[in-house]
Amino acid sequence: MIFGRKKTIAAKMGNSSSLMLRDEEIDEIAKETEFNRNQIVRLYSRFLSLDKKGQGFLSRDDFLNVPELAVNPLGDRIVDAFFTLAGENEQQLNFRQFVRILAHFQPINRSKKNSLNGRTEKLKFAFQMYDLNKNGYITREEFKVILNSMVGANITAEQLDKIADRTIEEADGDNDGRISFEEFCRAMEKTDIEEKMSIRFLN
Repeated sequence: MIFGRKKTIAAKMGNSSSLMLRDEEIDEIAKETEFNRNQIVRLYSRFLSLDKKGQGFLSRDDFLNVPELAVNPLGDRIVDAFFTLAGENEQQLNFRQFVRILAHFQPINRSKKNSLNGRTEKLKFAFQMYDLNKNGYITREEFKVILNSMVGANITAEQLDKIADRTIEEADGDNDGRISFEEFCRAMEKTDIEEKMSIRFLN
């Protein structure tokens, strides 16, 4: 035994060098995200399986190759929201960013304070999926794009227009023809966003 050697979790990626997660990093991530150590180790394994080139980060294409996202009509919007959460102009996510994003989808534990998966953060994520040009507002046309992605050919263009018009009208408190984040939050007041945007995983 080497005195003072730090514990690590390592995984070999083909011919690439080993990617390691230090023991103290696990402790820091656990404190920040409320994931326990076993969950973090399992998420690390998942991260490495997605990082097929062993580069130590994930690109948008890596996420879009996940089968569940590839078949989801909103898959590209979900991935885009992931990267928006990570930071403006981010094109790659390292493991710590990956875990922080997933922390937004933990079920609410009201006995603990975790800003990453609180109601406001979940609403921000949902809002970003509709705000296509990232200007802080949802317009009628942006809403129609997302709605069309979800329902496709199940409704007519006329029905799509009516739903979009009614939604914008009901949520648009200042009548400027678009929905701000504050208006979006008010419109979602009666929605159990904490439950709807929770994923029970890695239990």
